[in-house]
Amino acid sequence: HAIEKRDGRVGLCPFCRTPAPTSGEEIIERMQKRIEVVNDTNAIYNLGCNYYHAAYGQPQNRAKALELWHRAGELGSATSYYLIGVVYDLGEGVGRDEKKATYYYELAATESREMARHNLGMSEGRAGNIDRALKHFMIAAGFGEKASLEKIKEMFMAGEATKDDYAKALQAYQANLVEIKSHQRDEAAAAHEIYKYY
Repeated sequence: HAIEKRDGRVGLCPFCRTPAPTSGEEIIERMQKRIEVVNDTNAIYNLGCNYYHAAYGQPQNRAKALELWHRAGELGSATSYYLIGVVYDLGEGVGRDEKKATYYYELAATESREMARHNLGMSEGRAGNIDRALKHFMIAAGFGEKASLEKIKEMFMAGEATKDDYAKALQAYQANLVEIKSHQRDEAAAAHEIYKYY
């Protein structure tokens, strides 16, 4: 959002003040340089996304995407582990494997990736482990995952969670919103839908 907001210098990197890349080829070149020079986790993750979605001139290669996401995950990218879990959960480019999906969701969840925690709750719910599902949803809601809060509400309506469970989840969710609220976040949320955090 900061790059979008800069007056007269839109497109400059906020860190190095160089112009933004103008082609997909240049974007990939910069990512590869960051990977070579500093083993940049975000660049490895993003390059994996580009292979997965065939973006910026990269051929679609889901095996290469998984390889890059594994590498980024080993360097600390919870989001990479989360996406590996999604790939196995949906069976996109690999055989559907709920055990592997759960394993990678658990890795991502240990790094506080709230959507991974939510997906663990969904997996546990499908397996009939309602108490475990509720625990995952409670943790995710406390980290601001609205879908988990809604799931707890559904569980309450179905008699699978108590009124107290829902109240605690709502209170934790609202406390998270208060904690992360800032003028800058509000500006970003007003600028574009993708920046909404509430």
